[in-house]
Amino acid sequence: MLKKIKASDLRTGMHLHELCGSWMDHPFWRSKFTLNNSDDIRRILESGITEVWIDIAKGLDMPAETRQVSETPVTEATVEAEAKQQDKTPRPVSRMEELKRAAMICSKARQAVVSMFQEVRMGNAISAEAAGELVEEISSSVRRNPGALISLARLKTADDYTYMHSVAVCALMVALARQLELDEKDVREAGMAGLLHDLGKAMMPMDVLNKPGKLTDDEFRIIKGHPVEGHRILLEGKTASDIVLDVCLHHHEKVDGTGYPDRLSGDQISLFAKMGAVCDVYDAITSNRPYKAGWCPAESILKMTEWSKGHFDERVFQAFIKSIGIYPVGTLVKLGSGRLAVVLDQSEKSLLTPRVKVFFSTRSQTRITPELLDLSRPGVIEKIVSREDAADWGIENLDELWAS
Repeated sequence: MLKKIKASDLRTGMHLHELCGSWMDHPFWRSKFTLNNSDDIRRILESGITEVWIDIAKGLDMPAETRQVSETPVTEATVEAEAKQQDKTPRPVSRMEELKRAAMICSKARQAVVSMFQEVRMGNAISAEAAGELVEEISSSVRRNPGALISLARLKTADDYTYMHSVAVCALMVALARQLELDEKDVREAGMAGLLHDLGKAMMPMDVLNKPGKLTDDEFRIIKGHPVEGHRILLEGKTASDIVLDVCLHHHEKVDGTGYPDRLSGDQISLFAKMGAVCDVYDAITSNRPYKAGWCPAESILKMTEWSKGHFDERVFQAFIKSIGIYPVGTLVKLGSGRLAVVLDQSEKSLLTPRVKVFFSTRSQTRITPELLDLSRPGVIEKIVSREDAADWGIENLDELWAS
């Protein structure tokens, strides 16, 4: 049974069910756990959280002398109903407005995934439910502005790849699920699957996982064990849905049957696992890795198109392109005027007419005053004529241009 109490009344031995307030405001990656030390209580009080829900069936109740006569334990359904009353559908916002929020989400999400992986390495079971608030924050950000968090999560360092890859795939799965017009329950399931799909990598040897060069055949054989390990870990936690379990185990399957671990093909692979395969590959090839620099987003889409026949489900892949664009945020393009621009946002009218920031003249070979240009607006005659490689033009700060 659940009971709402003041945060100041928390004691060690109580089982937290929910912290009343935004996930961004409290100091933990999860809300459901037993308080085993006073430091956790101190961190809650310092965060500004004033009320919490405790589960008196799983931990200590309030001391008898401090209970209020009117206190009545409630069910989980009551807590969920209260949360729904407070919930508001996120409104669409501009890229710049969402970038600030997305940066905070990425920072805290990284800490959450690091903590999750550490618990796995220590042999602790992971509850998929505990990651629910993180998935909700990412999902809300993607709804407000799809390009902001997805693009920021791509800018991970090689050292952060394992952790931020989970965050990026979560965001990509949410965007793809909405593009496929799945209901919000399945959108959340897709996001959860993306967040937890690589959990098995926590059990991989660190020297192999972070090797700066090409893996040997034996090392690759070890890494190929991560889907089975992740599936086992989630099964032990006993809270992961069938969808999450399936994506964890089968996100490396290919439609032509050459994937792993089960060499599934075609319709043997579920929709969600097909989605996971596309999102996993896109983030992997656009990210800086210990052994290679990431490809630009548009080049990655081109490469994936070449692979798509045997690797990806065609319907899922086409929906993925629509969700991020032919020219994803951060792509360097040349316009008909000979000017270079970086893509800032997608247009609802056409995949060929994104919103861009013009900043370089190829004719004079010089930087020009930055100009924002919506290629989809009536009367705009500029068109994209090609995708460009920043290195060919000596441009080194492309990411700063679209992120500022």
